Amino acid sequence: MSLRADAAEKRQRIVEIAYRLFKRDGFHATGIDKIIAEAEVAKMTMYRHFPSKDGLIVDVLDWRAERFKRQLDRLSEAALKPRKKIMAIFDWHERWFNSSDFHGCLFQHALAEFGEPSHAVFGAVMRQKHDLQQRLRNILAQTLSPEQAEHVAAILFMLIEGATVLAHMGQAKTAIANARTAAADVLVSAGLPQ
Repeated sequence: MSLRADAAEKRQRIVEIAYRLFKRDGFHATGIDKIIAEAEVAKMTMYRHFPSKDGLIVDVLDWRAERFKRQLDRLSEAALKPRKKIMAIFDWHERWFNSSDFHGCLFQHALAEFGEPSHAVFGAVMRQKHDLQQRLRNILAQTLSPEQAEHVAAILFMLIEGATVLAHMGQAKTAIANARTAAADVLVSAGLPQ
């Protein structure tokens, strides 16, 4: 293995270990030494890749956001009509809420721990949330006017975010059922074809 490939592999391992620890224990509660120990890397290796913990957190959030986008891209490719694409996003959330790996939304947790708008972590959260809302808007814009797509996307986004909070509070089944019903009502009201 080349030095570059080895370095990339170690960097990715750090990101994935940090993701798991941040998701389970929180950002502030997870120390760099814990990440180093779990990733089984030298302190020098950690700081060569991530000079600051905030930088590591941003990279973890960006990595998770890209993973989420790829998952939704695969769903979008499978569903042909806009309504089915939207409902596939709700289906994805239902599967996530019911998975053993569900610990709430990492981005919502990051926002709670890093609420200052000028903070880099806040920026990473905003990018992910904006991407989800933009995805909803783009799907809706296939059949709705730009203004209507913007309005409906905002409502659907709030339904998803609210359902995620309720799922984290132990109400996954009710949260997704209510969000799905409300989303279907909104789509009918907007005149989105079946």
